[in-house]
Formats: sequence, C-alpha cells, structure tokens
Amino acid sequence: MSRNVIATDAAAPAAGPYSQGISFADLVFVSGQLPIDLSTGELAEGIVAQTKASLANLEAVLKAGGASLASVVKTTVFLKNMDDFAAMNEIYAKAFPSSAPARSTIEVARLPKGALVEIEAIAARVD
Repeated sequence: MSRNVIATDAAAPAAGPYSQGISFADLVFVSGQLPIDLSTGELAEGIVAQTKASLANLEAVLKAGGASLASVVKTTVFLKNMDDFAAMNEIYAKAFPSSAPARSTIEVARLPKGALVEIEAIAARVD
C-alpha cells in the first residue's frame, strides 16, 4: 500500500506545510478546505458563500484523489461562530442530499486567514 499526495489546481492551495489531501489504500483524507474563491484568490463573503466555497474546494480535492462527495464517510466542520450553524447546515445538506456522512461540528476561536468555516473529510476511493 502506498501513500500518495493529492494536489490539484482546481482547489485552493494549502495555506501551510501540508497536502491538500492524501490517499492511502482505499481511503482519501482531505485536509481542511478554506473558503477561498478560486476566481479571486480571496475568502468568499459571508457564511453561506464561505460554506459553498469550502465544499467546492473539498469536492475538487476528492475528485483529484479518486473519490467524490457521495463517497465521503466522515467530515469535520470548524466554525468560527456556532451562531452560523443553521446557515452552514442548510448549504452543507445540499452537498449530501441522499445520505449524509458522519460529522462533527466544532466552534473554534480562529481559523486561518480569518475564515468563518473550514471543512475536512475522509472518503472511500471510487475509481
């Protein structure tokens, strides 16, 4: 079994010394995806747009690793403010319409670049 680094220009670049994702055996581990809008290189505005951007970046890394949103088994959502939970949850639910993965949602003091949300995932490879 080999450990492979996942890197794609279709998602926001890593904001530090870590990989966008790692595939190992039949699993894909995606690092926390910040809500960076690829068209501007900046954070999206507001929790709704940031959740959409984080999920778009997550989906791109999953695809590059041979997985998909449908094959996600676990996510962790980091929120700057738990008051944003309902708005984030509404957008998040649309990404997993048929069977949502296991999930933890954690309020944190700060996120990189001042983000309001960051989402990481573990998925099964589908390719």
